[in-house]
Amino acid sequence: MNLLNNLVVATLPFVPKPIVGKVASRYIAGVTLTDAMNKVQHLNAQKAMATIDVLGEDVFTKEQSLQSRDESIAVLNEIEKLKLDSNLSVKLTSLGLKIDPQFCMENSLAIVAQANAHNNFVRIDMEDHTCTDDTLYVYRAVRERYSNVGIVIQSYLHRSVDDVRKLASEKALVRLCKGIYNEPPNVAIKDHVGIQRNFLKLLRILFEARCYVGIATHDDVLIDGAIEMINEYKMGPSQYEFQMLLGVREERRKQLISQGHRLRVYVPFGRDWYSYSVRRLKENPQMAGHVFKAMFGIGQ
Repeated sequence: MNLLNNLVVATLPFVPKPIVGKVASRYIAGVTLTDAMNKVQHLNAQKAMATIDVLGEDVFTKEQSLQSRDESIAVLNEIEKLKLDSNLSVKLTSLGLKIDPQFCMENSLAIVAQANAHNNFVRIDMEDHTCTDDTLYVYRAVRERYSNVGIVIQSYLHRSVDDVRKLASEKALVRLCKGIYNEPPNVAIKDHVGIQRNFLKLLRILFEARCYVGIATHDDVLIDGAIEMINEYKMGPSQYEFQMLLGVREERRKQLISQGHRLRVYVPFGRDWYSYSVRRLKENPQMAGHVFKAMFGIGQ
């Protein structure tokens, strides 16, 4: 079955979009803002927090970037209107990072300012390694003005130890994840155990600095290792949170919540669902195997 799953991953570009959409629907809240709000209401009822992401990245015009900015502001306004327990995640390439970092920073400031007005929070996502320096630059420029902004660090990058040490000294609000982009060996750790080891090393650096960390993982080794550290440092539930993707390991999510841990679910929505879905399916070949089943009606 692993061979079949990997074959499906390799052929995803040739799979009809409706088939990918059928499988990916568990990972995407929907296309509209209303879809996202309904999903967050459902998660809140299950005692899970949320972070909403308007899908879209690598825009090529300032007009597209301004549209992405306005969509993010609309999300924040709707969260406030409905009094949901959710914040916002943004990808800077959707806000013009590759067009002009200064322009991107202005768009980011507008979003974070609106979040601040609503007493809410914005997480700046991390993308592939070519964006890391500019992303950290924009994050720090925004944080000089507003404290309600955080950053993401990917544990598979070789540079992440240095980045985390500096962020820890700044008391940054960090989401720590493994990383999902296909990076070259000179940039990223490529073996699974090595990534796990680095994740826990980075988490310890952040905990020792008493930074608030979003522990973003579905990996039992990392979840269990994080809980051991939480107990070691005698941290209360208000000092950290776990984070998971929508539609992934829902039983483990419920278990963590029942044990008293705060947990936030990443809720993506929007018209640009396809590229996100393909990336997630490539990341998880076992899930990609469901594409094969959907194509032939197996298990329907």
